[in-house]
Amino acid sequence: MKKLSSLLALGALMCAQSLMAQTPAPAAAPAPAPVPVEDWKSASTNQPGKEYPKVNSEGRVKFRIEAPTATSVSVSFKDSSEFKKGDDGAWYGHTRLLDMGFHYYTIKVDGAEVPDPNSLMYFGAMRWGSAVELPAKDQDFYTMKDVPHGQLREITFHSASTAAERRAFVYTPPGYDEHSDQRFPVLYLQHGWGENEYGWGVQGRAPVIMDNLLAAGGAKPFIIVMTYGMTNDVRPGGMRDFKIEPFETVLVKELIPYVDTHFRTLADQPHRAMAGLSMGGMETKTITLRNLDTFSAIGLLSGGTVAPGDLADLGAFKTKNRLVFVSFGSREVEGGKTRQGGNPAADIAALKAAGINAHYYVSPDTAHEWQSWRRSLHELAPLLFRD
Repeated sequence: MKKLSSLLALGALMCAQSLMAQTPAPAAAPAPAPVPVEDWKSASTNQPGKEYPKVNSEGRVKFRIEAPTATSVSVSFKDSSEFKKGDDGAWYGHTRLLDMGFHYYTIKVDGAEVPDPNSLMYFGAMRWGSAVELPAKDQDFYTMKDVPHGQLREITFHSASTAAERRAFVYTPPGYDEHSDQRFPVLYLQHGWGENEYGWGVQGRAPVIMDNLLAAGGAKPFIIVMTYGMTNDVRPGGMRDFKIEPFETVLVKELIPYVDTHFRTLADQPHRAMAGLSMGGMETKTITLRNLDTFSAIGLLSGGTVAPGDLADLGAFKTKNRLVFVSFGSREVEGGKTRQGGNPAADIAALKAAGINAHYYVSPDTAHEWQSWRRSLHELAPLLFRD
């Protein structure tokens, strides 16, 4: 009987130990949310007279949304703080740490995504919507200064191939109107997927970048032409349905002759270049390699790479091409490879070894975003149209 009691006691003890082992330890209290640095300033991308959104020195954005009857408000930036009602009845919240530079966003009010009425409107992600600019440490090169300014002109040209009147923006360098006997090279500069011909002139700050470079003697003056890079409506995610040939016709057969007729260009292959970001880089690579007699320089900004194997006739390419420029944000490159495929550093090294003037630039601490492309244009422009 004593033996049976001992066995029962031992079994109870083992069962209790087993249950104790399976019982999870009390969860640790969540770490308190970091307190933002309280040096908020109104964003430069706000509507005139609007105090919010505000940005601070560490890279957060703070919002104030007037929605008195709403039950919930949030922002499209991931991992943002919970929005709460203040004593004034408005909703307040802030973002996680963000990259410096330009960011699109939306406000969600009771489940409906809407633009922030405090922000200026920008075309991106296939819509007109809100965006915010976080000051970058290197923003000086795209900051408006007291220097001679060029002009960003809006033009409309007829496209017989698409039976449409199409729009383009043309940057003319400072002094273009005063020096009527001077002719200029031309860069055809393309936007990315989900954006349009406004992109480089507004989000990309291309005119300001060029004005500052020219004032410092950092580049030769040239004209920049920016037009819409699509001829058919393709929904997001449907790039496989995009056909580049119709746009190639618009650019090469219609827009370039129009620009050469209506502006004082140096209308020959050595003085004509093409570059683009993301989808615009894909367009640039395809069109320039098929039109070596039209373009002498190629710029791919987060838009793929050029390898010797891409060149049907290496000898002809070496004779006709003056520059290949490839760039990415540092966070777009992992182990030397990019999501578009290829190893850009190795490809550019191979082009150089083949005797081609090729350059590779990596934007530090940026991803697939406008800060990468602003920096890339700043690096590309001084390399263009050198004698």
